[in-house]
Amino acid sequence: MRTERLVMRRWQDGDREPFAAMNADPEVMEHFPAPLTRAESDGLIASFETRFEEDGFGFWALETAGTGEFVGFTGLSAVRFQAPFVPAVEIGWRLARSAWGRGYASEAARRALRFAFEDGLDEVVSFTAVANTRSRAVMERIGMTRDPADDFDHPLVPDGHPLEHHVLYRTTTARHAG
Repeated sequence: MRTERLVMRRWQDGDREPFAAMNADPEVMEHFPAPLTRAESDGLIASFETRFEEDGFGFWALETAGTGEFVGFTGLSAVRFQAPFVPAVEIGWRLARSAWGRGYASEAARRALRFAFEDGLDEVVSFTAVANTRSRAVMERIGMTRDPADDFDHPLVPDGHPLEHHVLYRTTTARHAG
């Protein structure tokens, strides 16, 4: 899949090194419990590829259309933990710091939403730690809305951890029609 400036594609072996560097960056991983090791990062790629095979969608690697530079990922994933809003499909993204501030996350997320709704989904959710204002801004830019009553404590984040409480945003096919 393409956007004006990005290619959204399946993962390649050449993505492993820049992906691991991105996941080891403390600023990129500020709103996650910890940066990832190389083995954890490689394991994520394997799980992303498994989701494509099982679900028909997943988190696509992002590269710039002009240079082919790996800049992160954006895509869709079935939520696999228990929460009041599950079953659901989430949209998510993570970009290398060098790609921040260029509108890539919003651009790729809009394309992923179009894919989701063309694929027959009625609703897509997104969630993040309360303090993650950059991701929350992307959610709002792509037309997602938040009801504070839907916010939740993420079951995969340790109890009492500063990142435990998450905000939930939603969008629907109807909101994106036309």
